[in-house]
This record gives sequence, structure tokens and C-alpha cells, in this order.
Amino acid sequence: MKTFTTVLAVAVLGAVGFGSYWLGARSRSAGVEDAAAATALSPGASKKTRKLLYYRNPMGLADTSTTPKKDPMGMDYIPVYEGEDESDEPSSASQVRISTEKIQKLGVRVDAVSMRMLGRTSRAAGRVEPDERRVYAVAPKFEGYVERLHVNVTGQPVAKGQPLFEAYSPELVSAQREYAIAMQGALAMKDAGSDAQAGMAQLAESSLTRLRNWDLSPDQVSALTKSGQVQRTVSFRSPVSGIVTEKKALQGMRFMPGEMLYQVTDLSSVWVLADVSEQDVGLIKPGANAKVRVGAYPNQMFEGRITYVYPTLNPDTRTVPVRVELPNPGLRLKPGMFAQVDMEVGGAAPVLTVPDSAVIDTGTRRLVLVQVKEGRFEPREVELGGRGDNFVEIVKGVREGEQVVVAANFLIDAESNLKAAVGGLGGHAGHGSAPKGAEDTAGAMPAGPSSAPAAAAIGHRAVGTVESIDPAALTISMNHGPVTTLKWPAMTMEFNVANAALLAGLKPGHYVSIEFVQRKPGEYVVTTIAAAPVPAASGPASTPHGGH
Repeated sequence: MKTFTTVLAVAVLGAVGFGSYWLGARSRSAGVEDAAAATALSPGASKKTRKLLYYRNPMGLADTSTTPKKDPMGMDYIPVYEGEDESDEPSSASQVRISTEKIQKLGVRVDAVSMRMLGRTSRAAGRVEPDERRVYAVAPKFEGYVERLHVNVTGQPVAKGQPLFEAYSPELVSAQREYAIAMQGALAMKDAGSDAQAGMAQLAESSLTRLRNWDLSPDQVSALTKSGQVQRTVSFRSPVSGIVTEKKALQGMRFMPGEMLYQVTDLSSVWVLADVSEQDVGLIKPGANAKVRVGAYPNQMFEGRITYVYPTLNPDTRTVPVRVELPNPGLRLKPGMFAQVDMEVGGAAPVLTVPDSAVIDTGTRRLVLVQVKEGRFEPREVELGGRGDNFVEIVKGVREGEQVVVAANFLIDAESNLKAAVGGLGGHAGHGSAPKGAEDTAGAMPAGPSSAPAAAAIGHRAVGTVESIDPAALTISMNHGPVTTLKWPAMTMEFNVANAALLAGLKPGHYVSIEFVQRKPGEYVVTTIAAAPVPAASGPASTPHGGH
């Protein structure tokens, strides 16, 4: 009995509460209807009541609809009302508009146009060569014979003044005897007249000059003048400290005047001849610093200085030799070694620059996407100057401080009908604004997509079955039907995918509709993937295809 009383009380309380809620809801509804009626009767009611005209494409394309719908990316079309402020519409036919959601999905990033020193590193392959000014040849100026070798191997290090070989020459012996006789005659005629003494002294001096011209060392000449004794052989000494890089002298061989018997090279300083590409030659300036690496010492950097840019170009490699001079302590750099040369190049003053990823090269134009405001972009044709590491100089087209797109600009090009917008730069009709006929026809709905001008075709469409997916490589293989815009038959081929978000939820066997663009010859990139109704008949016949 007690339990029955409790249940009855709870039921009564619930009924009372529900009745109160129902009465309150009716009162609020009546209040809203009364307020709406009062508003309709007021003089300003016509201004507050907005009339739906049409739904426009959220990407700014020239596509409208009389009913709500979604674009291929799943974004809702935006309603446009009569008398609505269209400040969100692009102010120019050359502008494109991207929603905030789409910007985040594509990973769009912007960076400011700024002034900076446009420096970069020019890299070139080179080879170590001896300094031509430090190469010396030992070549006697008279005929003779190699009597004795003191240095008898190539590659032997020698010091300055070190004897290389001894030579015997009948001419040299005769010249010494002439000098000795002239000196003896001068001593014998010291009591003779001045003319006779002057003649003998002149003969002795002439003989001595002849010996000096044959490159006898000062010590040898001094010993001859002091002793008057004729030396059968004469020693040839190294003119510099270095390495014997060439040796032709052999024991007992005969040599002729001017014949090179030894070559001695000073390797304390060497050259690196770098082959600089033709387009970088104009940036190379003598006096600039250079860094050199060789395979023998991968962890060591050798620093030098650019001293000369050669005036000739190799027509086979389209490169110009550039000379880099650098010290060679310990003779670690060997002539003939290959080297990698990094040369710092750049302008003398700051220039206006953008990241090189911001530039879209269409082949005939160079464009950047300028962010006019949040979600609105305008393609600008620019004139490029010099290039640096990750930056490029802008000569004309943008101003300092403007924001340009540096990431996902290709996707904006593909998915936002950028090509049609770029056509507006040349005076073509724009896109992305509502049809003006909707404003001229009072009380009538627009005719829909057929009443808007057709957007320029920027991609291609295909429908088919997903065969396989590679998320790591961002590729899908698809058995698709004919593509009329490219005159392709039904086939199976692999496509690149613009971003990983397009592959979310996609599995092999799904029947989908795709939109794709040609990034470069033979490479096609999918920009849109959407589910498609499976046809009643069997899918397209598969024709193996390796791509285009």
C-alpha cells in the first residue's frame, strides 16, 4: 500500500510538470508569432525580411544553385540574399577566394615580401693544380754531359740550393780557361801601359760574364776568381724548395742547350680550378672567399680566395674555369685531386625578395599569389631578378610587406580555378561573383548553374574503382572510365594525390569520382576525390596503362 502511494505521487508530479512545460512552450510560440506579426505590420518590416536569391560556390567559382548542395570537396554552397552586403566577394575578377576551412585543409602558408641580402653559395667541381708561378725548370744553357746525379728520383723533396746533378762541358771548361788566362795576362801586364791593362781587364771581364750567363752560381764564380783553377764539372742546384715533379736527367747522358733536365715545384700554395656553370659566372667576383673539400679529408675544410675568372668557356660542359688560391700546409692537397668548391656570391645591397617556393612558373609567366585579406588571393605577374639560397629577387610586381603564398600554392592553382583568374590579368572576364541577372529580375530565382558563365577548364574528371592506395607515396591506382577531355579510353593507371587528407577513409574497391590536373608531362595529380553512385552495369573495361 505504501509503495502504491509513492508511485502515484511521482506520476502526478510528472503530469503536472509536463503540463507546465507544454503551456510555457505554447506561450513562447504565441509570443514569437505575435512579435513576428507586429514586425510585419511595422513600416521597416520590408527592410528586415531577406529574400533568398541563390546559393553560390564556396570556392568562388562561377557556379550557382537554386537549392542547397555541396561542392566536390564536401563544402556547403553559401546562400546569397537580396540586398546582402557582398563585401566578402572578390573585389577584382582576378582574385580567388578560399574558405578558412579549405585553407587549413590544404596547409596554405604565407610569408611577407621583405628586403634582404640575396646571398647564396655557388657549388662547383674542381681539381687541385700546382701554382704555375711556383714551377721551376732546370735547363743548362750549354751543351754537356751528366757526370753525376745527386737527386735521381721523381717526387723527391729538395731544399733551395741543394745540388741536383753535376755536368761536364768542354765549352764550360774552355770558358774557364779563357778567364784564367785573361787574369794571368792582366797580372803580367800590370807594369804595361794603361791601354794594354784595360784591354786585358776587359777580356777577363768578358770571360767572367760568359760564365755568369751560363748560370754558374756566385760561389762557383767566386772560387774561380780567387783560385784561378779550372773546374772540370759544375754543380746545378735547386732554385726553390719543393718537390721534383719531373726528372729527365740520366747518368752519363748528353744534353743540349735549353733541354729541361729537372722540374721542381713549390707546393706550399696550390690552385683549385673550379668549373662554374655558365649561369653563375656573372655572380663570381675575384677576391671572394671560397671553401674547398676533398675526398681524402672529408671532415676538413680548406679556405681560399678567388683570384681569377678565366675569359674562356668550355663548349662541351658549358662551364668557365675559376681559379681559387689556397695555402697547402703539410702538402696535404695533391695536384690532380678532385675537389668540391663552395663560393659565396651575392649582391652588395639588400633587394626585395620572396621565398622561391612562392613563384609559380607557367612557362610564359612568373606569378605569385598575394593574400589580399584572409581567404582572398590575387595572382600577380612578377619580374624576377637574381636568385639566392631559398629566395629570389622580385624586380617588379609586389611591394614590401605584402603576404604571398609559399606553401600549397599549386593546390590553390588546381582547386580554385586560378587559371581563369590569371586570365583576368589579360582583360578576360572574371569569375567567382554572383550573376548580375539575379539582381535585375525582381522576385525571380536565378536560372542556376546554366545562367553563370562557364569557368575555364583547369582539370579533368574521371569515375572508376580504386585498385590500390599507397599513403606513404601519396598515390592511388584506379580503374577509371574514359576521360573525354584527354581522349583517354578506359584504363587502369596510377595518380599522384595532392595531399594525404584526400585519402582519409578511402579503401580499395570504392567507386569514386576524381578531379585531376597535369602538373607536368606524364604526371597527373588528383585534387578532389568524392564518392560516386555505382552504375548498374559492370565497371569500365580495364586496359593496362603505365601512365601518360
